[in-house]
Amino acid sequence: MKVDQKGHTISIRDTQGDFTSFLMKVTHQYKTFEKHNLIIDLLLYKDLPAGNMKLFMPLSKLHKKAKKSFVIVTSDFDYNAVPEKLTVVPSLLEAHDIIEMEEIERDLGF
Repeated sequence: MKVDQKGHTISIRDTQGDFTSFLMKVTHQYKTFEKHNLIIDLLLYKDLPAGNMKLFMPLSKLHKKAKKSFVIVTSDFDYNAVPEKLTVVPSLLEAHDIIEMEEIERDLGF
């Protein structure tokens, strides 16, 4: 697992290729990330099932309740297969753009 911090955003990328252990690590270490916007980088995985994405829902809900952004990045994915409450984008640039937009919305009081 590789963790990069850029300003108020932390990107977490799996380096092992084991989705289950990556999810467990992110969940167990969540307290260290909770005060930052999060990008979960799953670009390593090809053909990731929508069911696996949905496993991030509890973390996403918890994070958004704390008024922070939670974005998952993956390519080659059916973005309609996941609930609207889960933000999934195809590139890291889009993830950063989404976080910037959500930060502006929060600053404006939406």
